[in-house]
Formats: sequence, structure tokens, C-alpha cells
Amino acid sequence: MTTAAPARPVRRGSGRREALALAIVGAVVLLPLRGLFRAPGPPMEEGFMLVFPELVLGGKIANRDFLHLYGPGSLWALAGAFRVFGTHLVTERAFGLVQQLAIIGGLYALARHWGRTLAVGSAVTAALVIMPFGLTALAWVGGVGLAVVGLAVAVSARSLADDRRAGRRALAAGLLLGLAVLFRLDLIIAVTLAGGSLAWDLPRTRRRHLIAGVALGGAPYVVHLATAGIGAAVEGMVFEPVFRLRPGRSLPVPPSWGNLDGFLQRAGALQQLDWPLPAPIDSQQLFLWFFALLGLVAFTLAVAVVAVRADRHGVRARTLLAVALLSAGMLPQALQRVDSAHLAWVGCVPIGFLPVAGYEALRRLRPRTAPRVAALTATGAALLLLVGIVPAYTVTRYADYSLQTFDRHRSSFVIERAGRRFYYGKQDRARAGQMVVDAAARIARPGQTLVVGPADLRRTAYSDAYLYHLLPELEPGTRYIEMDPGVADRADSGLDREIAAADLVILSAIWDDWSEPNASVNRGSDRSARVLARDFCRVGTYLGLYELYRKCPTANG
Repeated sequence: MTTAAPARPVRRGSGRREALALAIVGAVVLLPLRGLFRAPGPPMEEGFMLVFPELVLGGKIANRDFLHLYGPGSLWALAGAFRVFGTHLVTERAFGLVQQLAIIGGLYALARHWGRTLAVGSAVTAALVIMPFGLTALAWVGGVGLAVVGLAVAVSARSLADDRRAGRRALAAGLLLGLAVLFRLDLIIAVTLAGGSLAWDLPRTRRRHLIAGVALGGAPYVVHLATAGIGAAVEGMVFEPVFRLRPGRSLPVPPSWGNLDGFLQRAGALQQLDWPLPAPIDSQQLFLWFFALLGLVAFTLAVAVVAVRADRHGVRARTLLAVALLSAGMLPQALQRVDSAHLAWVGCVPIGFLPVAGYEALRRLRPRTAPRVAALTATGAALLLLVGIVPAYTVTRYADYSLQTFDRHRSSFVIERAGRRFYYGKQDRARAGQMVVDAAARIARPGQTLVVGPADLRRTAYSDAYLYHLLPELEPGTRYIEMDPGVADRADSGLDREIAAADLVILSAIWDDWSEPNASVNRGSDRSARVLARDFCRVGTYLGLYELYRKCPTANG
């Protein structure tokens, strides 16, 4: 039976030291925030995270009414935030910040079992990995945040002597882990491995509470299956992302040494802040990061196994094992598309916990090393990885956003209408976006339908989905708000019928030169393009980047 950890005596001044530790983490989080809130976001990903929850508030159901590749939890939660605080970019990004704080704070709580120094080191390292990728409220980040906080609560449930309090805490931990899976179904492997490692030798009552919490957190899937339909839900969350989407989204494994494979990766590298220290070029950093991530997960798992063998029921050993298994279970997310965003979404946990894993390894190899020296050395090694190996994707971007907080090195241009706004990274694209939004608003009638897509409807690699958000009086006329290759451009996708029924169409030429070493370069069906040519009249072209069409009066649709 698990015994409670002995209570630590309260030291004089410990409260002040804890406050100082939290203040350091808080300062690291706060410094780039103003820059992050006013920075350009990914036009499709942030666009659909603005549009999907608003559709939910309007009674639409994911998978049945619009394409959504993940669990319904994040949409429901963000829809609730929109209901309370309004459907605005600030609300969405504030929600994304809360998700990141869950990861950072959860790792702080887990590492706190080793002391304040390592807790600060883990939290700061995690922040430098996850924050540079923006505040878009993506489901994966929220799911990982819930999982990390859930593990922290589960660890605390192991160490309590009071069975009643421990049972309540185990129930809360299970609820958080279940909600993580509700956000992202593909987190089920990571959550099962990590949660199972903590539940394995728990007293029976606490284990039952933990399992009951997981079941409770995941239970809303029953509601989703009942409302969306089992076939539509399985198609949207399993078959489309796993089988149809992968050929057009996957990138070479390992990533190329001499060039960046991802289109968005190449576009993002063009406006990057210069880093003053020697470092490999961006593509080489990505290559090294890929193998470093694999090595770190294996290293943390090996250290955890040694720790558990030495102290089977110890809180520290079990905590390290849970984090290692969570990291291992998340690796498929990094492998399915090897770009810096996916590596960061997975790497924020094992890299964030590297100070702890390094400390444990160092103390076992050199047991005479002073704990404070070992903690600082391990934290320094984690920071050295970011500064010396992958600065372009971590500390450089963090520094860039921090400068933007003070209006330095800022390249962000606003498109706004009716109290809503979106930021674009290039002035000509923002001007064109503003022009097409204003033109569409002039000719549209409330309740009409709009379809947004790429200029070449045979290649649906990406979409400026943010345009739906800026034209809220129009109904999205397609389920493909998120455009994906091999999905929306299939002959049987139904996109052609949706365009035929639409009132307005906006096409973007910004993504015409999309090129990746995958099936996204292949042309799909031309049915949608033929319908557009048959039934629609061009209203205008805006800086050669956007085209606006309306249904021709003579269209027989």
C-alpha cells in the first residue's frame, strides 16, 4: 500500500522564496504577451478556431455539419468562453494562453517535488518551447495542458494520508485526464500510459476514483456520438485524419538536412529575427530537434525506469515515469508531420521536464554533487539545447515577440470589421483582405451563404478561413471551412454542390505556390471549378490576391 510522504517542515521565508520562484516564471510568461496578442496568426488554423465555436453556439455540430478532425471538447469550451466574453480574437487568444499556462503550471507543480529551482527551470524551459508558436487556441495544446495538470493532481493524490481527500483528488485528476481525451481523441494513448503508471499501485479506492474520473471526463463523447451520428463522428475523428489526410499533410521523416520541407515553415522563416550567436541553419536545427526529441523521450524513460526500480513507490520516481510515458505516448503527433509546430507541441513536455530528468541522472552518476549544483547544471543543459541547437524555433521567436511587446521588429497589419479583427504578417495581404471583406459586406445580405477557398479549387491545401469570422452576417456555405488536400478536393467531397448552392465565393491566390513533398501538390477534381465558372460572376479582384464572386442572375444552380 502506498504510504504518504512525510510532511516537510515549514521553513522561515519559504513563502517568500515560493513567491519569488513564481514571479520569475510569471515574468517569463508576461514579457512577450503584448507582442503575442497583436501578432499575425495562422489564417486557417486560427480562423477555424474563431469560426467553429461560433457555429456550435448557433446549433451546428462538429463532424455532422462541418469538418473537424479532433474531439469536441475544445470547441465546447471555447464556445462557452465566447458566450461569456464575446466572439473576439482577444477571447480566443486569451483561451489559448490559459491552455499554455496549464502546461507551464502543470510542469511547475510536477517538478516542484524536486524543489523550487527545478520547478522554475522546468516551467521556464516549457514556456520557451510552447509560447513562441502563438496563442491560437488549438485543441492539442488544451488537451496536453489538461493531461499535465491531471498528472500533477494525480501525483498529489498518491501522497495524501487522508483517504477521503485523496479520493476526491484522484477523482479530479481522472476528470482532467478524461477531458484531455475529449479535447483530442489521439491523446488516449498518452493519457492511458501516464495515468496507468500512477494508478498501478494506488489503493483500490483511490484507483477507482481515478478511473471513475476518467470515465466522467470522457463521457460527453456519448453526447457527441448521439448528436453527430456514429458514422459521421468516426469518419471525422478517425478515418479522415488518419487515412485521407496523411498523404497530403505528412512530411519526410526525418526532416531534410538542407532545406525546409513545410510550406508554412518556409514562409515563417522569411521574417525571423536575426540570432546573434552561432547556430545551425533553420533546416539543420529542425533535423537536430527531431532526433533530440526522440533521444530526450528515451532518456527520460530510461532515467524513470531506473528510479522506479530503486524506489518502487516513491513519489518522485512515479512522477518521472508518468511524464516519460506521457511524452512517449505523444510522439505520433510529432511523427505525423515533422515541422517545428508539431515538435514543439510534443516537445514542450519532455524538454520542459529535462531539468528534472537531467538532475536525476546526474545525482545517480555523481551522488556527491550538491543538489543545488545538480539542479542548476541540469537546467542549464536544457536551456543550452534551446539556445545552441534550436534557437530559431524557441528563444529567437520568444525574443522577437518580446521586442514586439515594445513595438520593436513588429510586422503585423490589422484587418477589421464590425468590431472584429485579424492580423496578417504582410501589408499587401492585409490590404487585399480588408478590400475583399469590405466589398463582400457591401453586396451581401444577412443570412446569405459564403464559401472561402483557394484560387485553384483543384488543390485545397489551405484556406483563409479567418474571412468567415470577419463576415459574421453570412453563413459558411461549406463543411470544409478547414481545407485539406485529399479531402475537400475529392470528386465525391460535395464541395461542388456546396458552391452551387452558395451566394458568394471568395478565393485566395496567396497559396497558389504551395509546394511540399507530399500529395498536396496533386490536383484533385475540377468539379468545383466548373460550377464556379458556370454559375458565378466575378465582382472584383483585389491586388491579385483575392477574388470575389457572386451568383449570376441567370444561374440555374
